[in-house]
Amino acid sequence: MASPAVEATAATALRSVMFRVRQAARRVGREPDRVRVVAVSKTKPVSLIRQIYDAGHRCFGENYVQEIIDKAPQLPEDIEWQFIGHLQSNKAKTLLAGVPNLAVVQGVDSDKIANNLDRAVSNLGRHPLRVLVQVNTSGEASKSGIEPSSVVELARHVKLHCPNLVFSGLMTIGMPDYTSTPENFRTLSNCRTEVCKDLGIAEDQCELSMGMSGDFEQAIEMGSTVVRIGSTIFGPREYPQKHPK
Repeated sequence: MASPAVEATAATALRSVMFRVRQAARRVGREPDRVRVVAVSKTKPVSLIRQIYDAGHRCFGENYVQEIIDKAPQLPEDIEWQFIGHLQSNKAKTLLAGVPNLAVVQGVDSDKIANNLDRAVSNLGRHPLRVLVQVNTSGEASKSGIEPSSVVELARHVKLHCPNLVFSGLMTIGMPDYTSTPENFRTLSNCRTEVCKDLGIAEDQCELSMGMSGDFEQAIEMGSTVVRIGSTIFGPREYPQKHPK
């Protein structure tokens, strides 16, 4: 359980992040309310998430299946949970059954994962699930995500062949040292243009999830509509044990 001092610091940090988001949007003439902040609570206790919730935030993200299905039942049902990153296809049903208020999966990077999610939604009788296709814009072998050249094909598969999924946009994870961040973000934006043209949808109906604690302001200035903020809100991550993905 987090101490009262840590919880107060997190609430203050959240307010600072929201201010910085608004400022970044306004610098490029964007409406601040068009940018959503996902508070990524990986490794953080339920008490700390609750503090951020009590400060008015409702959108939270997790990276590990076991962690999100442990935390979600202990927190209010009006939280919009998002699963971020690579999802093993055999964990789709476990994730959806364990988190009834899961709203988005940011990490579909293959037909197989899309199909398994689609089947799980159908079998559980859930409302359609919003998904973002994860794109490996940096070309790093260690990163999940589909190659930019294959994005249109996967987005088309989700839209046309997965009736229980709602294709909602694209996401990427930039380089850890941020040197190639602008290039990575431009690549994702270009992918969105191609996908929207192919699917016949407006670009403002296709989310761009890019930007984390170290580069979210730059991401917003380059068109991001979703930023994923972890350590800047919650503090450094702690890893008391490894969670299976």
